[in-house]
Amino acid sequence: MSEGNGPLAGLKVIEMVGLGAGPFAAMMLADMGADVIRVDQPARSGAGAYSALNTRFDVLARNRRSIVIDLKKTAGLETLLRLVDRSDVLIEGFRPGVMERLGAGPQVCLARNPRLVFGRITGWGQEGPLARAAGHDIDYIALSGALGAMGPSGQPPVPPLNLVGDFGGGGMLLAFGVACALIEARRSGSGQVIDAAMLDGSSLMMAMFHGLRAAGLWSGRRGANLLDGGAHFYGTYLCADGGYIAIGPLEPQFYERLLDACGLTDPELKQQMNAQNWPALRARLEQVFATRSRGHWCSLLEGTDACFAPVLDLDEAPAHPHNVARNAFVEVAGVVQPAPAPRFSRTPAGHPTAPPASGEHTDEILRDWNFSAADIDRLVHGGIVATGLERLRPKEDQ
Repeated sequence: MSEGNGPLAGLKVIEMVGLGAGPFAAMMLADMGADVIRVDQPARSGAGAYSALNTRFDVLARNRRSIVIDLKKTAGLETLLRLVDRSDVLIEGFRPGVMERLGAGPQVCLARNPRLVFGRITGWGQEGPLARAAGHDIDYIALSGALGAMGPSGQPPVPPLNLVGDFGGGGMLLAFGVACALIEARRSGSGQVIDAAMLDGSSLMMAMFHGLRAAGLWSGRRGANLLDGGAHFYGTYLCADGGYIAIGPLEPQFYERLLDACGLTDPELKQQMNAQNWPALRARLEQVFATRSRGHWCSLLEGTDACFAPVLDLDEAPAHPHNVARNAFVEVAGVVQPAPAPRFSRTPAGHPTAPPASGEHTDEILRDWNFSAADIDRLVHGGIVATGLERLRPKEDQ
């Protein structure tokens, strides 16, 4: 847990460990002070990007405690359900039906703890023709229409990392759903199930564009609109030193500020909203910005109403003076990472703690949930839970 109270201090959350959206939602809750318990699997291996799991580089796992439980054993399931009995929230990101097959689905958990908020995060949702199909962020945002709107004109759609599906349309949606359900549970005394789908969330994030499309203000062509790189005054430009800058002066007065600062008096540039001229005007700005370094344009435009910023990489962003002044990044166990957000005036989040090793807090968690010493000893020696840095191994691996 973070070294501070935070607005969610005292909230007990069970996180069934998964990848992507679920851990991101759990991180958001833990950052705000919730006591998030990661229920890890007996053995987990990974390759590529997943090899960072269970190390200090697994930033999404920060601020948590971890317990390893073998849920395939009856005693393991009962251990999980005893944790559920004294928890406020459970979140899971398995395919539909997996928690039910484990014996810990919503019906079972809510029968034991009627106030429980049971959060479920999937790509396609809990029902529908695709509900049980495999997929990843790119697939969900493709079906929502979000991916098709991103990318240059005449080129294939460009994946926006996995920000729109996994994190924005998934993890944040689940965290918002948990907050809403907790507020309602205070009034009613009853918990409920949250069906948070990345497809739904990324569709929701496109709400404004559906309105613009219906009003005839958004074309069906990619890279030809106000906010998708079509407009010459909303996009990125290459500088003489190979760096990039971003400009976005949508409002006429801000656009005029950009032109004045750059000494641009071309009559054509004055016709900001003449979309027919956007390609030619973009070419003109490309010529202008390519004549100087990124640093030059920063010294000229940064901090003005020209709506300007340098395009920073992952190493540069934490060192930018504005981010430094706001303590927007922190270092945890030698890993630079974003600080908890948003910020609260009276109950601020604490400094994040390093991601736990699997099972690192097993004894501690069981004690906190009122398991007796005899119970813990029985679970450890029965191979139901792992303690310390030990890992349970499937029988076939032993």
